[in-house]
Amino acid sequence: MLAPLAGARSPNLLVGFDTSDDAGVYRLDAERALVVTADFITPVVDDAETFGRVAAANSLSDVYAMGGVPLTALNLTGYPQKEVPAEVLRAIFAGAAAVCAEAGCVVAGGHTVRDSEVKFGLAVTGLVHPDRILRNSTARPGDRLVLTKPLGTGALVAAGRAGKLAPAEYDALVRCMTTLNRWGTLLHELGATACTDVTGFGLTGHGLEMARGAGAQLVFESAALPQLPRAAALCAAGFTCGGTKANASFTAAHLQIAPQLADGMVGLVHDPQTSGGLLIAVPADRCAELCAAVLAAGALCAVVVGEVRPHRAGDPYLIVA
Repeated sequence: MLAPLAGARSPNLLVGFDTSDDAGVYRLDAERALVVTADFITPVVDDAETFGRVAAANSLSDVYAMGGVPLTALNLTGYPQKEVPAEVLRAIFAGAAAVCAEAGCVVAGGHTVRDSEVKFGLAVTGLVHPDRILRNSTARPGDRLVLTKPLGTGALVAAGRAGKLAPAEYDALVRCMTTLNRWGTLLHELGATACTDVTGFGLTGHGLEMARGAGAQLVFESAALPQLPRAAALCAAGFTCGGTKANASFTAAHLQIAPQLADGMVGLVHDPQTSGGLLIAVPADRCAELCAAVLAAGALCAVVVGEVRPHRAGDPYLIVA
């Protein structure tokens, strides 16, 4: 499907679509490279302004995952004109603008089209030094794996739509989805060897991309995985979406799950995340330093959830123990 894009390549395209990385990176000169990305989602909460905040944080995350600083953003909007009043769009835009302002990112305009349902996100341009790019494909055996947000947004969103979330659970969900991954700009100096943000493909899908890109094996300790309130229990109760099944299918041939793992935890590792955390590979001797630094920078958590091992032919790329 992406083969026709090969003719548009350039030596200055430092990161393209080859390893399913979070954003493209284009070198301007020896000290500057542009980070370019676009992402949009359908509503995950009923409140329009909160949805705008979530969508903006989700879009900006791709730049942070590459180690970049977001500079400008363009709103991308689709909506059914007759069903959605102007004040709803204004609230979405206001929520996104507030998050962009928090990130120091300027909203420069955007584009709106008619659609059958509401969709909103951002096209974001950021800046990174060409020698400080974080990729999803450069983890090394011996690295520890650190996760900076709890899992379970997909399950809690599904439960919220069914009216099954307590107010405190909803607040935890919104806080998770609207927290910027701005500590991504610190990771290169802290020794990180690879990074990706955990979004729609879930922990297993993004973990598989990281493992295959590096030719390594990722081993996750299920007991260490941070989760939102009742996330695994909600997964076990069937609060899920089509993305969970798609992620399980996508990773099945390359994934080994401990047979004693409860159904809720199996669902949780496949759970699609909206504006999830960063999954970071870092050498063991720098892991404590990195965790302390990202917590000080505002991360919701900095939990060692596994390690990187050599991959041998015939072995799975992912293990959830």
